[in-house]
Amino acid sequence: MDLSEIGDRLEVTDVITRYTRAIDTRSFADLPGDVFTPDAVLDYSSVGGPIGPPDEVVPWVERGLSGFARYQHIIGQVSIAFAGPERAEARVTAYFTNPMVATAPDGTENLVEVGGYYHHTMVRTVDGWRSRHLIDENVWMRGF
Repeated sequence: MDLSEIGDRLEVTDVITRYTRAIDTRSFADLPGDVFTPDAVLDYSSVGGPIGPPDEVVPWVERGLSGFARYQHIIGQVSIAFAGPERAEARVTAYFTNPMVATAPDGTENLVEVGGYYHHTMVRTVDGWRSRHLIDENVWMRGF
């Protein structure tokens, strides 16, 4: 592995961090430009959500998370496999756990969690690495 590949791996991992930080800080407007390509397709079908472009799918994510007081992604292993000429594309899988706090009408808090994988197809753009395709694969839930 040369320094160029190490740099690409760091940048690809940073896209995942930008994705989870935008969600966790409710900065949903940052997702299209900072994380996804203009022609990206997001697939949340494993949790009953839509498949489509960010401008259609991100509002669904925002609405779905509006019922939670707080949430925080925890990212585990990140697998990156480069492809194409000059490593211009990457298949990426990031393991995630996402604890979320729901507040009941009486003020009590309930911790719920989901876990799974974020599968990205990322591409190198003039603005750096961006996700062209995201599949949210939910594997388990607890507390719902």
